[in-house]
Amino acid sequence: MKKELYLGIMSGTSLDGVDVALCEIDKNYTRLITSYEHPFDPSLKREILKTIEHGSSLKSMGELDVKLALLFADAIHKLLSKTALSATDITAIGLHGQTLWHEPKSDYPFSMQLGNANVIVAQTNIATIADFRGADIANGGEGAPFAPAFHKEVFAKQNKNIAVVNIGGMANITILTDSSHGWDIGCGNVLMDAFMQKSRKKSYDKDGAFAKSGTINMLLLQNMLQDPYFTKEPPKSTGREYFNLKWLEKYCKNFQNIPDADLQRTLLELTATTIANSVNRAQVQELILCGGGAKNSFLVERLQSLCRCQVTKSDAYNIDSDFLEAMLFAWLAYKRIHKEPVALKNITGAQKDTILGALYLP
Repeated sequence: MKKELYLGIMSGTSLDGVDVALCEIDKNYTRLITSYEHPFDPSLKREILKTIEHGSSLKSMGELDVKLALLFADAIHKLLSKTALSATDITAIGLHGQTLWHEPKSDYPFSMQLGNANVIVAQTNIATIADFRGADIANGGEGAPFAPAFHKEVFAKQNKNIAVVNIGGMANITILTDSSHGWDIGCGNVLMDAFMQKSRKKSYDKDGAFAKSGTINMLLLQNMLQDPYFTKEPPKSTGREYFNLKWLEKYCKNFQNIPDADLQRTLLELTATTIANSVNRAQVQELILCGGGAKNSFLVERLQSLCRCQVTKSDAYNIDSDFLEAMLFAWLAYKRIHKEPVALKNITGAQKDTILGALYLP
């Protein structure tokens, strides 16, 4: 079967940019051809965070759905302008959309991603696949994480026991041993970024420099590590609806005088410790890091100290750590076009592996 071209587009819980990956895919291989990170409009980011934290009117929600679609379409046009390709060369777009709320264990479970696929089709004239999480949830699954299925596709040929951790707003893990499984560990960058925005008016802590200037508050760290999410057994998934400033304020109410640098240091250690605990329990030979958190040099340093295995980045395997998740959605689009179920039931807890995504045609 000849290789086909797919675009994967992803904006995660960190809201730090829109990642677009152009991939060449066949049944045996997914290769990143080129990629592009599109800036996230600051006013749109504020609107999304306000909607998540305080709710919104139906009118505002509908408009936000279209605003995000226009942002995503612009990102796709920018990537294609870097190539000699046209819309007719692309088989399909795999659109994750922007998650606003993830509630797979409520009485009426759902996961909401905005970014209107009809608008993207109209703007790009390329078939677009969206709403990947809905079918898994409808079949009793968590609807997340999806990355472990793709990590198995990419890394399982290494012939050793591996853990792959994506550190975005949330952190998720894939364990590749005799079998493969994975889950959302919990907070990745989300609490560190939120506190930097609140305390320093910066979107993130570059290289963990502010955290490095502080000291861990061990009592606060131990309290946070006892949170029910961290002790819950997989399958499990989470998002901003759980890990947010309200979560942090709940744990900090008895630590009012903690210096900002110490709190940032404690939050970084929370992320590092929860990841290391999962990795060490799995007794793997190597931890492969990807996602925005892999660029935080102090966080990587702490993981190298806490994990009882080799720690590398996916770049060492010629896979750009910044675009692995966007590649995932290109691959999911390939699976949908070829009507292939995605092997997720052992990861999400769904009753069966399911064909994922709704197809919107030009």
